[in-house]
Amino acid sequence: VEGRVPLKEFGVKGKDSTLKVGDTVEVYVERIENALGEAMLSREKARREESWVRLEEKFTKGERVEGVIFNQVKGGFTVDLDGAVAFLPRSQVDIRPIRDVSPLMHNPQPFEILKMDRRRGNIVVSRRTVLEESRAEQRSEIVQNLEEGQVVEGVVKNITDYGAFVDLGGIDGLLHVTDMAWRRVNHPTEILNIGQTVKVQIIRINQETHRISLGMKQLESDPWSEIGTKFPIGKKIKGTVTNITDY
Repeated sequence: VEGRVPLKEFGVKGKDSTLKVGDTVEVYVERIENALGEAMLSREKARREESWVRLEEKFTKGERVEGVIFNQVKGGFTVDLDGAVAFLPRSQVDIRPIRDVSPLMHNPQPFEILKMDRRRGNIVVSRRTVLEESRAEQRSEIVQNLEEGQVVEGVVKNITDYGAFVDLGGIDGLLHVTDMAWRRVNHPTEILNIGQTVKVQIIRINQETHRISLGMKQLESDPWSEIGTKFPIGKKIKGTVTNITDY
């Protein structure tokens, strides 16, 4: 018995068809016989059934799956998981909102299945979760190569009222305003600019949260440690009035 399968069903989104004469493929029988006496078959439905079996197994084991974003729909995108179609919410595309998703379209990439309901034919996936896990692994690896007391170079990434965040090459550290200089610093912008390269010392590392505390003043000697030598009791000196208080 011969059957007919629409040629377009042998194309996989994001991949070139490698179908050759003589290949054995699994198909789904839709109709035993049409007007031409041929069986109506579907490769797409067969692939969908095969995919569901594999996906349910990976979902149970918590494994990632490979898919291709091929269309934009309300609230997100559709992803071809080698036959099964999944929904990718817009909030799950990336760690940060991105305006242009076209570079991600039609390219095989890893996803994590958030939930799936075979009865309803519903699969929800996330690309963001995969990126977050990869970033966490990278951060952990970077932290393991850092030590308290180590002097490193970084780039000022962001400035707040209480300090500056410094990029140490894949992980940020906090340079608190009180650790910028031995003198009083009213605001970090007095001595730092975004994009500036700075040399800092690692003061503390929290291995659990991967939070890193940095210091600049620690690279200089504490002026108070030499105060007794520079200004012994009884010595007359000249100074400049910088502030006046009630007391």
